[in-house]
Amino acid sequence: MTEEAPGHLYPAKRLEAFGAGALAALGLPEKDAALCAARMIDADLRGVDTHGIFRLNHYSQRIKAGGINLHPRVHTVRENAVTALVDGDNGMGHVVMNFATELAIRKAAESGLAWIGTFNGNHAGAGAVYSMMPLAHDMVGMYMTVANANHMAPWGGVELILGTNPISVAIPAGEEPPVVLDIATTVTSYGKVKLAAQKGEAIPVGWMIDRKGQPLTDPRRSSDGFLLPIGGYKGYGLNVIIGMLAGVLNGAAFGRNVVDFNKDVVSRNNSGHMIMAMRVDNFQPVESFKQEMDRVIREIRASKRMEGVDRIWLPGEIEHYRIRERLKNGIPLASIVVSNLRQLAAELNLSDRLE
Repeated sequence: MTEEAPGHLYPAKRLEAFGAGALAALGLPEKDAALCAARMIDADLRGVDTHGIFRLNHYSQRIKAGGINLHPRVHTVRENAVTALVDGDNGMGHVVMNFATELAIRKAAESGLAWIGTFNGNHAGAGAVYSMMPLAHDMVGMYMTVANANHMAPWGGVELILGTNPISVAIPAGEEPPVVLDIATTVTSYGKVKLAAQKGEAIPVGWMIDRKGQPLTDPRRSSDGFLLPIGGYKGYGLNVIIGMLAGVLNGAAFGRNVVDFNKDVVSRNNSGHMIMAMRVDNFQPVESFKQEMDRVIREIRASKRMEGVDRIWLPGEIEHYRIRERLKNGIPLASIVVSNLRQLAAELNLSDRLE
């Protein structure tokens, strides 16, 4: 695994402090600002650059426009031993999802498993950040959400009434890195299209098509088309199921009710998320499970490779090593991202201007 050439490299702790300082300057309580910044940098360390500090400028726009409640009362409105529905009170998505995930872990510790749904929230960053939290407790984690803008049409349609609707599942292992799947149900996230537009780069054939079904490779023309689902109609089906479980079930936005947070920074998003935590020892002793996970992981990795392939990777393995590399060498930021962050720092009169 090799890291792409960066525009600028910054230590993770510096970017985390920068993000926390910016959010605090925008009015978030220091504890919440620090939490949001930490979750954002968790995404950057994994290489999910479209869901980390890249989003800070957009979050600041919503905050300044009054689109986010800086002092939410995040609380449960329905609850039993294994489920809960959390009202995010229009707070920062990272704050809402951290609350929900910690609640899921506590309930699972007592009852074996827990499924927590949320509504009235906001964009919460990368899914793996939350699905991986139960790993430290020898639990499997699963996260799903309704995306905060619609960039996909139903299979065979042309109207944008579906989002990228991601899913993330994390399974603990022993000596091997945990297996962590974190995918959008579209071929790519819309954040990558936005980043390509900022960089002035073309996007690959297969990411988007126009309304006549022709490939669209100019990200500046993204409004002329829509993202494609993974696996054709199968990805479309998975996308809809996620939207119903993370959105409809929770009383959160789905379909035409979704607010495009790229264009509307004032209206409530009513974002829906779900997190599940489940104890491994519901099924077998933790150590025997981890040993078998290690065996299966090594079996897959050591299986016969296609000609020209250097290594077979398990889901989340590349990100595991990228975290180590970025903690050591720094997080790479594109020049346009640095420029936007420096402008925000000047507006907020921050002491660190990322020079």
